[in-house]
Amino acid sequence: MRIAVFVTCVADTLFPETGIAVVRVLERLGHDVVFPADQTCCGQMHVNTGYRDEALRLARRFVDTFARDDGVDAVVSPSSSCVGWVRVLLPDVAREAGDERLARDAEALGGRFFELSEFLVRRLGVEDVGAVFPRRVTLHPTCHSQRVTRVGDAPQRLLAHVRGLELLELPEAAECCGFGGTFSIKNADVSLAMLDDKCAAIVATGADVVTAVDPSCLLHIGGGLSRMGSGVKAVHLAGILASEARARGARRAAGESRP
Repeated sequence: MRIAVFVTCVADTLFPETGIAVVRVLERLGHDVVFPADQTCCGQMHVNTGYRDEALRLARRFVDTFARDDGVDAVVSPSSSCVGWVRVLLPDVAREAGDERLARDAEALGGRFFELSEFLVRRLGVEDVGAVFPRRVTLHPTCHSQRVTRVGDAPQRLLAHVRGLELLELPEAAECCGFGGTFSIKNADVSLAMLDDKCAAIVATGADVVTAVDPSCLLHIGGGLSRMGSGVKAVHLAGILASEARARGARRAAGESRP
């Protein structure tokens, strides 16, 4: 299968290793992965902040970029919130603005646009990607992944098959972490109060690592955990799933360096 990766603004700028991890996982499964160089922001941040005209201009560029290659079978992203915006929300926003063509094009692209975990589990039928990650891990099910993109239990299914990983249940897991895009800036006090609750719940699990399918939420949570001095690391699901590829590469390198 030929798969295009949409890396997203946050991952590209702050977590480039997440995009690399997505490629490693997909290539390990035998797929041909491409990265359209013309990709930019999908417009989610803008529409969430009320800048609909700017959001639709970016969305049009996004749709045109990823619809350009007819040989691509699917578009995959490590961000459920970006997928949810394009696949679920954009058609309605475009129609409200009178842009029926963009609405139809977004719907057409949305049929083959997936968040990584749902793509693996629901499209490919794969739950074991050959990963090894010997850590105690808890999962934060992000708001968009559960309520907009609706990835369901795909992340849990994947984590259950990671060798060496102990998955710990997160108390009040469905509660928001408080990020919410620019909500965390415009409503900082409320956002930080929500973050404090989320971080306390994560620490209470005894986990070494917290994971999620949205880099932006992990950015928020990781910062809170760091300021607490908790020692808990925030790692995107893609990073965990790619871990075996890194381990094999390290072993090969060690073998090649031996006299």
